[in-house]
Amino acid sequence: MSGAPLAGRVAVVTGGASGIGYALAEGLGQRGAAVLVADLRGAEAAAARLRDAGIAAAGIDADVASESDTAAMVAAAEREFGGLDILVNNAGIYATLTPQPFERLDIAEWRRVLDVNVIGVFLCCRAALPAMRRRGGGRVINISSGVAFKGNPYMAHYVASKGAVVSLTRALATEMGRDKVLVNSVAPGFTLSDGVHRNPALVAGVKEPSLRGRVLARDMVPADLVGAACFFAGPDAAFVTGQTLVVDGGAYYH
Repeated sequence: MSGAPLAGRVAVVTGGASGIGYALAEGLGQRGAAVLVADLRGAEAAAARLRDAGIAAAGIDADVASESDTAAMVAAAEREFGGLDILVNNAGIYATLTPQPFERLDIAEWRRVLDVNVIGVFLCCRAALPAMRRRGGGRVINISSGVAFKGNPYMAHYVASKGAVVSLTRALATEMGRDKVLVNSVAPGFTLSDGVHRNPALVAGVKEPSLRGRVLARDMVPADLVGAACFFAGPDAAFVTGQTLVVDGGAYYH
């Protein structure tokens, strides 16, 4: 296979300014894709870092829970790079959450988690579909989570949101297949991303149990997800849709 299997493709990565999103944007770019980084803040700075590494990249500030922002994001991809082939729905609320029993969870926080983690995926896919149709097809990679299968305690809203992403992936794969758009999901285990490092309570509560539960007993980092996402984006996954690949060092066999 060529060293640039995604040459000529255009990717949008939401939540791409740091952490898992930046690692995915970089991985797609290293494989030849032009990348639009979308994030609440820091998108253009992240794109500049990618450009410094020789990757065609641009940035746009966008809230995935905003219908107008998601439309502007897709328009920017078409304006900057001529189209859209790959959408990575990575933006989500997790690293700022504090684990606690479900009966103590604030309803406003519940709604914001669902707005970003679930409705954001819907809005991004809805905005992207016409652009992908114009290209004759495309790929959608949704970042879900292994918690959807394990039912982790003290994060009920997050677990529910990621279970919804897995189910939404299947429904969208069924509907979008007629347009030759393949929709798959990558489900990470607990990942030491930039945002997670900034939440000591989260690290303290989740890191050690995660390590104990893994066959590969080491910390998981954003780079561990790049291969799976790029597989779904690339030519080797041309007959794969509606699937969720768990990447967690062997904590859950799916």
